[in-house]
Amino acid sequence: MKKIVGIRFKPGGKIYDFDCGAFVLKAGDQVVVETQQGLGLGQVVNPPVQYEDGEAGKDLKKVYRLANEKDFDQLEKNRETEQKAHEYCLSCISELGLKMNLFSVESAFDGSKLTFYFTADGRVDFRQLVKQLVKEVGARIEMRQVGIRNHAKMCGGLGRCGRVICCSSFIDNFGPVSIRMAKEQGLSLNPTKISGQCGRLMCCLTFENDVYFDLKKGYPKIGKTIMTEDGKGRVLRHNPLKEKIIVQIEKGQEIEIGLDKIILEPKNDAMKE
Repeated sequence: MKKIVGIRFKPGGKIYDFDCGAFVLKAGDQVVVETQQGLGLGQVVNPPVQYEDGEAGKDLKKVYRLANEKDFDQLEKNRETEQKAHEYCLSCISELGLKMNLFSVESAFDGSKLTFYFTADGRVDFRQLVKQLVKEVGARIEMRQVGIRNHAKMCGGLGRCGRVICCSSFIDNFGPVSIRMAKEQGLSLNPTKISGQCGRLMCCLTFENDVYFDLKKGYPKIGKTIMTEDGKGRVLRHNPLKEKIIVQIEKGQEIEIGLDKIILEPKNDAMKE
């Protein structure tokens, strides 16, 4: 019987499963765990759940111990190292004339490795930059180029809804987002209104897309000619939340009717002018 606990290392980051052994943990506890890069400090997100040995899947890394004051001091020291390394790297990038946007530096828990995150339009030759960084900080260096959506996730910010952007608060993995989703929900197709901080389509367009798709089953297509109690008309818009459609009748007037008010759907889909 194993007790598995979910631990997150960064706000909005992926949740990893660990074997908590004999430790009694609860959500919010700070713990030191074994990782592939050595020891790491994370926060318990999902409290322990018991599993049979076969159900737990592959062998999991273990919780090493509860975090103590020394660990928090080390974490603070790492933050200072990251800040200094970030400032020095920016100066080197400017000196070398590299076309890259450095936005974050992350230190391993023991300070033996620094990872520099950046975005760029293409490939960047940063060999000379790495040499200067190694000489300055005296640790292993990794340069990691990421996409613009990951950039927004790591930096965070506020969305147009006034809340913290979804990718930095709870989204673990990015899914596909298409303009068709905005069309299905009757949203404005103005790029400035449906784009997030990263400049790509907002992730929240996917949240209700399946609901709108199910609600609109059986609706006449937009542009289709139908017969109503007020005469023949062309479907302009759908309002699935009210279970109604907006129709322009031959007189030019727009009316909102329920699906039960459709009398007939002529075979000819084009209105006669």
